[in-house]
Amino acid sequence: QVQLVESGGGLVQAGGSLRLSCAASGRTFSNYAMGWFRQAPGKEREFVAVMQWSVDRSYYADSVKGRFTISRDNAKNTVYLQMDSLKPEDTAVYYCAARPFIISTAQDEYPYWGQGTQVTVSS
Repeated sequence: QVQLVESGGGLVQAGGSLRLSCAASGRTFSNYAMGWFRQAPGKEREFVAVMQWSVDRSYYADSVKGRFTISRDNAKNTVYLQMDSLKPEDTAVYYCAARPFIISTAQDEYPYWGQGTQVTVSS
């Protein structure tokens, strides 16, 4: 049974940084794509970043490119989202998601989700 547990959210001032973690268990994730999505109040959930677990290949939403970095720690089975130069519009609940094999930016293609972690950026 796949389990994804996010942590690291919180309140930060604009221009600050946060690092989100997603601890993955229940499967060998070497053939998985791991994604981060977010949902702001009153808005649809949207793609943020994705990486292939076993290959150095990643993609980012244009809104976060150059500010956010997705990475992994194989030994800890954990995926990270380093968020720098945060803006108030980054305020959202951030979700970690996993899908077998191929990278996708479409949330409907992800069968496994974490519970989410709140990120609030004050101006």
